[in-house]
Order: sequence, then C-alpha cells, then structure tokens
Amino acid sequence: MIAIPPKYAVSQVIGYIKGKSAIHLARVYGEPKRNFVGQHFWAGGYFVSTVGRDEAVIREYIRHQEREDQRLEQMNLLR
Repeated sequence: MIAIPPKYAVSQVIGYIKGKSAIHLARVYGEPKRNFVGQHFWAGGYFVSTVGRDEAVIREYIRHQEREDQRLEQMNLLR
C-alpha cells in the first residue's frame, strides 16, 4: 500500500514502480546475458482506492491477490 500525492498521476507512479522494480529484479536474479525486452514481470492491472475507502477492504484485496498468485504458480508447476 502506498499513498500518492494528488499532484502525481497514479498510472505514472505505478508504471514507474513496476518498471524500475522489474528491471532491478531482472538484473539481480536474471541471467546476466539474457535480454528481457518484451517480457512481462508484473500483472497488467493495479488497484486504486480513495481516502474514503476502508483500509480493511484494501488489505483484503491484497491478500486475495497473493492467494491468486500462489494458485497460478501451483498450476504452472504441474505443467
């Protein structure tokens, strides 16, 4: 969870975070000579809530995403 000041566009902040973190993870954990152009590390979407939303709703959404990621990972292991 993060708070974004109103002067910044949410899509730009999320794009920046996803982009920089994906590059960092590829450099640290990826193969040194492999080019990751065209690869996708993060899911395409994100959840945005305003100040009026209950924090518990947001935390539940995050927990649900973690379970969904684990389920998909388990399905990929069976292939």
